[in-house]
Amino acid sequence: MTTSKPEFLDAPASGRRTPPLIVDHLDYSQRVLLRGNPIPWDDPTALSNLFNQAHGLLRPDVTLLDLGAYYRILARDPRLQDAMTARSRPGYALRVLLGDPSAGRAAATLVATVAGTTRLPLVLQIPSPRAWLAQTHPGTTEDLDADRVESAAMYVADWLRGFADVPVAALLLDERAAGGVPAVPVDTYTPIGNVAVHYRWELGLRDDPSVSFGGRDGDVLGDDFWLGDHAAVPAASAAFRLTRLPESAVPETVLARLADLDREGVRSGAM
Repeated sequence: MTTSKPEFLDAPASGRRTPPLIVDHLDYSQRVLLRGNPIPWDDPTALSNLFNQAHGLLRPDVTLLDLGAYYRILARDPRLQDAMTARSRPGYALRVLLGDPSAGRAAATLVATVAGTTRLPLVLQIPSPRAWLAQTHPGTTEDLDADRVESAAMYVADWLRGFADVPVAALLLDERAAGGVPAVPVDTYTPIGNVAVHYRWELGLRDDPSVSFGGRDGDVLGDDFWLGDHAAVPAASAAFRLTRLPESAVPETVLARLADLDREGVRSGAM
C-alpha cells in the first residue's frame, strides 16, 4: 500500500532520498550546542540561531518548534502562577495561561521569528488538549473527563488564532504527557481541527510509539537508533520519519546514523 507524504513534506528541504525526517532535537542541542546553558526562549533571535546551527548539523526537513516547552517556562512567572491558581475548577488554569495577552504576543513573536529565519516548513508542536489539561490542573486527574478535555480543546483553538499571520505548515498535538487523563475520541479535538483547516495547517498527532499527519502514519525512530554504535536502519514503512535525539547521544554517533539513513535511501532508490 502506498502512502502519500503530508503536503509540507512533498519536497524535502534536505534533498535526501530517504523519507523526510522530522527531528526533535532541543534536549540534545541544549547539551551539545549550548553546553548545558538554558534554551534562550526569551530571545527569539538567539533561539533562531540555535535552530539554524542545529539544522546545519542534522539536516532535518522541517523546523519542529515545541511551543509547549516555551509555555512551561512562561507558567513559572509568579504573576501567571497567581492567576492560574486563583480557582481550582478543572480547566481554569489552562484557560488563564492561554488567555494571557502578553504571553500570547510573546509566543506569536517567537514563532514568527523562528519561522522567518530557519527557512524550513514550520511544525508547531503543542501539548494536546488532554495533555495540556493534565499538565496545568492543580489537583488530581480523577476529575478530568472527556467533557473537560473538549472544553480545553476550545481554549486551545481560541489561542491558536493568535498565530493566524505566522507561516505555520503543520500543527502537531503531543499526547505524551497526558498522565492519567482518559483517552478521548479524536473528534474531541474538532475545534482545533477547524482552526487548522481554516489556516491550511496540516494537523498531526504524536504519542510515544506513533505519529501521524492527516491520518497518514509516520515511522518513529527510537532512542536506541541514536545511542548504539551499529544500529541498523529500520526499513521505511511510511511517508516520513520522526525522531527525538536523546540528550545523551554522542555527536559523532548521531552524524554516523544520519549518514546511514542517507545511504539506505540511496540503496532503496536504486532498487
